[in-house]
Amino acid sequence: MELLGGGGRGPCADPQGTFVLGNLAEVVERVLTFLPAKALLRAAGVCRLWRECARRVLRLQRGVTWVSAGLAGAGRRQDHCLVRALAEELENVHILPQTVLYMADSETFISLEECRGHKRARKRTTMEAAFALEKLFPKQCHILGIVTPGIVVTPMGSGNNRPQEIEIGESGFALLFPQIEGIKIQPFHFIKDPKNLTLERHQLTEVGLLDNPELRVVLVFGYNCCKVGANNYLQRVVSAFSDMNVILAGGQVDNLASLTSDKQPLDIDATGVVGLSFSGHRIQSATVLLNEDVNDEKTVEAAMQRLKAANIPERNTIGFMFACVGRGFQYYRAKGNVEADAFRKFFPSVPLFGFFGNGEIGCDRIVTGNFVLKKCNEVKDDDLFHSYTTIMVLIHLGSSK
Repeated sequence: MELLGGGGRGPCADPQGTFVLGNLAEVVERVLTFLPAKALLRAAGVCRLWRECARRVLRLQRGVTWVSAGLAGAGRRQDHCLVRALAEELENVHILPQTVLYMADSETFISLEECRGHKRARKRTTMEAAFALEKLFPKQCHILGIVTPGIVVTPMGSGNNRPQEIEIGESGFALLFPQIEGIKIQPFHFIKDPKNLTLERHQLTEVGLLDNPELRVVLVFGYNCCKVGANNYLQRVVSAFSDMNVILAGGQVDNLASLTSDKQPLDIDATGVVGLSFSGHRIQSATVLLNEDVNDEKTVEAAMQRLKAANIPERNTIGFMFACVGRGFQYYRAKGNVEADAFRKFFPSVPLFGFFGNGEIGCDRIVTGNFVLKKCNEVKDDDLFHSYTTIMVLIHLGSSK
């Protein structure tokens, strides 16, 4: 078979050989489309023909996929349920992830151990689950992982599955983004330095947050928000790019668990801001804010109607929900999953992901081409930061080919 791939006189010298080779390549390529990404990489080593076919198949497999783990997969086993789910399911994934965004519950993903060797007991954070998870992905993959009090997740298999608001308990998800033609997804990280709180312009430019005409969406998260000055630093970072015509959404989370794009070891006790920037002319996005007046099913559905009116294509689209820990089951008079169910009613084929956190970032904003529902220069910094609210986000990554 190696001879067919390029041995002898070469395919161009023999029209019949070219025809046979073309038909063989078509058959091989059709067969390879049924293989997950890891199996494709192994098949690429068979010969040059298979290698080229595998490359073409991987280029066509550009849809975002995810691995999720909820209460049904939790238990008292040593590994976190998200680590177990990824170890099992990555073998079946049909893309080669380039960027991974994962979120897990802070109660069980990160453990706190008492250190008894000092006069006063102190706490040390362990990161075994994060290290185990990072080893499962390709080395060239950029991973951003955060932990929060609660998780919003769509079960694996289909975007039609009912999303779940898991406010308490072991849970998590990992969104796997492949390399997508015409779209750049870039992680960023700014660490609070008490000696120098100035954010240089070049720092924002290097991660695509400034001087980037194709920037469309920024997901931004402040971590270790309970520490002194953390909230002020988050507002300082966001204010540097909040007046641009982009979608801006996120919130405050407990901890940063993974950021493989950093060269320095992760300091779990540091305070900072992380996120993902989405650039590309094919991207469309919209956000709506569910404020404190949104407190029953009727008003939640009214907010979803505003999001629906943005006319964002639902195919190849992801939904995000960033909610306050004060909302959820108790906020809706002991009724759970209200906001996630309302989202599913209006967007039945769009998977929904997110968290319950300690503060929310966002507003009503729509960016579809040159159309902006609310001009960003009319939004003051204070209008982007909220409590007891929920931010709903749609991100469309272009028509899948």
